[in-house]
Amino acid sequence: MLPAGFSLRRGAMIDRPLLLKFLHRSYQELYPETGFDHLRTTLNHYFTVDTPLWWVRTETEQVVGCLWLGNSVDQISGDRHSHIFLLYVMPEYRRRGLGSALMATAERYAKTKGDRQITLQVFTNNQTAQSFYQSLTYQPHAILMRKILP
Repeated sequence: MLPAGFSLRRGAMIDRPLLLKFLHRSYQELYPETGFDHLRTTLNHYFTVDTPLWWVRTETEQVVGCLWLGNSVDQISGDRHSHIFLLYVMPEYRRRGLGSALMATAERYAKTKGDRQITLQVFTNNQTAQSFYQSLTYQPHAILMRKILP
């Protein structure tokens, strides 16, 4: 449940520009020196009618948070499940319960689809987000490894 003064609205395909803006904000917070022009391609590839979107709005209709879900397949069990592509709350609206309310929305949606799990990716340098997800009983399941090639 959202705190007083906020409402939740289901997004639509017409919200693509706003979703792109929120994707940029999310990544720019962690990597301000990086350009993220490729996010438009990511959005074009993954944002469909089958990947639901929700917006948190203030009483004045300002959009201050979003949740974008997709689908994934567990590579161990083969089960299809919901995957959180983006959870973002504007910094000045954090620690008010908006992120928790969006996560509860994601979990309710996943359950209505018959999913037995929900996944997300969080960067290793984002300790605040890791702590937040762990407070909601999310647990590390895999480690994405990379090597920068010369």
